[in-house]
Amino acid sequence: MNIVEEFKLTSVSGNIAQLAADPFAPVDQLVGKWKGHGFNQIWRPFHGVQDRFLELNETIEQLEFDLIPGDIPNRGLLQADINLHGVRYLQQIQDAHVKGPNGKPAGIHIEPGLWLTIPDTTNPQNPRTVARQANIPHGTSIVAQGTELPVLNGAPPFAPASITPFTIVPPHTQIHFPEVNLGVPTVFRTPPADIPNVTQAMVNNPNIVLAQGIAGKNIVSTTTLKISTVPLNPPSTGGGTSNIAFLQGAAGGPNALAAQVDAIFWIETIKEPSGAIKHQLQYTQTVLLNFNGLSWPHVSVATLLKQ
Repeated sequence: MNIVEEFKLTSVSGNIAQLAADPFAPVDQLVGKWKGHGFNQIWRPFHGVQDRFLELNETIEQLEFDLIPGDIPNRGLLQADINLHGVRYLQQIQDAHVKGPNGKPAGIHIEPGLWLTIPDTTNPQNPRTVARQANIPHGTSIVAQGTELPVLNGAPPFAPASITPFTIVPPHTQIHFPEVNLGVPTVFRTPPADIPNVTQAMVNNPNIVLAQGIAGKNIVSTTTLKISTVPLNPPSTGGGTSNIAFLQGAAGGPNALAAQVDAIFWIETIKEPSGAIKHQLQYTQTVLLNFNGLSWPHVSVATLLKQ
């Protein structure tokens, strides 16, 4: 009996035994090691001639999850105690073409964290939700809460993602900058030699990389986890970001404040022509970095196969 099965309860109606809902679901579907490739885009603040630099990366990624055995008690005052259940993870991302000082692929990102399943609550009146807690070495911690959407019988749709900055204050007017045009040379964008496979279409909409990741694959079902650091609908009223003082800045700040994180993770079941079953994990994530009066979308996408 595995650790998940140990926490399943049985009830008997007549001669029929029924398993209760798995308290780890849906985050237990993440357990395992996933490897693959992706695309990263970030507007970096630039201290000098102008305020911005557009960094683009083709990426190599490994994402590993393991189950946290047992209940995670949360003590209640306004309602009875609840138990959370979850998984630990470690995300490691490297550049596919740029080498570091050791001659190996340059590191871009490392992130330890947790995914949690939270039962429905009465105070606040939230349905069953999921949450991701993440720590980024740049000095940002996040709690992004959300929900599992209805399971799809097939592949997921991918709405367009935009990297166009916009004003922080309403009406959030978009501001266009020339660095997004790959046909115009600039020293304020990643050199073409470092991004040989990046196309203008990818810059215009990074989520097309996800569409390429399912092309020709027979995806028979998809579990979708949608999370945000701001309240979502259906309601998930928790979440937020926290940044070190340097990122928050002081007079004239911030330097680069991570103000909001939105992400969608898709866990896909693939049936191969031989009948073999494989699992694929895809995600799109947008982080809003605030500096110099604008919110600058930082979009990351990846397609990873379970090992």
